[in-house]
Order: sequence, then C-alpha cells, then structure tokens
Amino acid sequence: MLATLSPTIVEGPEWVFEEKYDGIRAVAARERGQVKIWSRTLQDLTLGFPHVVEAVKALGDGDLIIDGELVALDEKGVSRFQLLQRRGTAGASPTRYAIFDLLEQDGRSLMSRPLSERRPALERLLGRLTVPLFVSRRLVRDGKAAYREAKRLGWEGIIAKDERSPYQPGVRSPYWRKVKVRKESEFVIGGYTAPKGGRQHLGALLVGLYDGPKLRYVGKVGTGFTQETLDVLATKLERLRTEKPPFDPAPRMKDATWVRPKLVAQLVYAEWTADGKLRQPAFLGLRTDKDPSECTWSDRER
Repeated sequence: MLATLSPTIVEGPEWVFEEKYDGIRAVAARERGQVKIWSRTLQDLTLGFPHVVEAVKALGDGDLIIDGELVALDEKGVSRFQLLQRRGTAGASPTRYAIFDLLEQDGRSLMSRPLSERRPALERLLGRLTVPLFVSRRLVRDGKAAYREAKRLGWEGIIAKDERSPYQPGVRSPYWRKVKVRKESEFVIGGYTAPKGGRQHLGALLVGLYDGPKLRYVGKVGTGFTQETLDVLATKLERLRTEKPPFDPAPRMKDATWVRPKLVAQLVYAEWTADGKLRQPAFLGLRTDKDPSECTWSDRER
C-alpha cells in the first residue's frame, strides 16, 4: 500500500500521523518458521539483513506478514538514507526495521480490517522489543502540530493515515497521505560529465524524470559523493554506456557520457527553478528498490 503525495495537511478525527522514514520499504513474511524480506519491486532482501530476519523469527508463534521500512538512524534518531547506503562498512549505523502494519497473523489476513485494529495488534505482537525492530513512531493527532514537530526533529516528513482504512496492496491510496518536510526524491540517471580537479570517475550525474514516454532532463548533481560511491557508480555506469542520449530533448554538453536509463538516484534539493530544473541538488545514494518508470514528471515532489 502506497501513500499519495499531499501538498497540504489533512484534518479530521479519523487521521493519525506517523513518521515518514527515509529508508527501504520492505515487507517481511514468516511462514513455517522461515522468514523472507521483499522490497516494493519484489527484490529479495533476505540475505542482506540477517539480524532483522532473526528478530522477525523470534516474534511469537505462527505465520505472519508485516510491513515497514529498513532504516539507519543518525545520532538524533532520525532516519537517513545515506547512512543506510553505508551499511556493512566500518563505523556504519546499524540497520533497524521500523514496522507500521500487520497484514497477516497466525495465517489469518488482517488486510480487510481497519487500521484502528491492525495497529494495536501490531503493538501487542512486538511488545517491548527494541533493537532491531520497533513500531513506527506516531505524533499528536493534530496534523499541523505533527508537521511542525517533524520539521523541528529534522524528519523527512509525515504520513497521515485514515484509521478506518483497510490495507490496499499495490494501490497508491488516498487513505495514506505523505507530506514532505525535506525535499528528497528519486531521479533516473541518464548520463554523467567528465571529472575535474582531483576527483575520479565522474564530475556530475545527469538526471531526469519520465514525462510520458520521454525522459525529461531536469539537471545535474555534482555533490554528495564519497570515494566509495564514486567507485560503485563508475562500475555500474560503465556497463550502461551508450552512444544515444536517453533524454528527449538531450541537453547540450560537450563532455557528457550517456548511459541507458536503468539506475535510480535519490537526491536532496532546495527547490525547482522556473524552467523545471533542480536547484542545489546533492546525491544521497542509489535506489535498487525503485524502478525508473516510477520516476515521473507528473508526480514530482515540489
């Protein structure tokens, strides 16, 4: 179940407000004691998060399916996608699983039941468990106050959920509304420029969004890279090189190398310019859980 982007805060007694996490959306299923973790695009994440698998195995008895977000938290307890990208490296923040829904318990589907029943059942299931599992954090039921608190804490945003709603798998539902605090989104990589100075591999990534069938160029991002991310990007981009620009129309750049639009980058940015370009973008990481076709001009976050 996916949330609809909302430019305003919804109001009404039926709405509850939760933290919007900056990680990898993941569903965990336990069947006959065996646990599998899947991304939104049905990528099998099980082997990459063994400590989360073991924690889900220990959740009571019976089969179950839970929905949440794999995250890495900073020193203030705020989820940061770039920290999640560094998992497995020395000094990296440990990965945790923020769980916000219970879809099946003891082999019985709960998806037709309202959120007002699913959430308490989830809280009973997790009990007092902490690391690495935790129940998604909720705010006050006043949407504007919740937004102000999220902004003060530096969260990515908030999710408003209608407590009367069932769980609608595969649907971008108006029963769930996301409101961004930080301007972060996903963009398709269509090329890169040559490196300058002491940097290796590339100078800037050239990114776009699909406007109908055409990939629309929206800007270049040349900051936010570590040497490790540059090395990874260089390997992946080399395999995708092509002579034909994927953008339509293509930006006029003498030093551009074009790639097939198969990779998705998460960027943070200040705003959109009047001519539809990103202002002050910075690279946060690659999204292996997002399909390029999902990155569209019509659904861009403004």
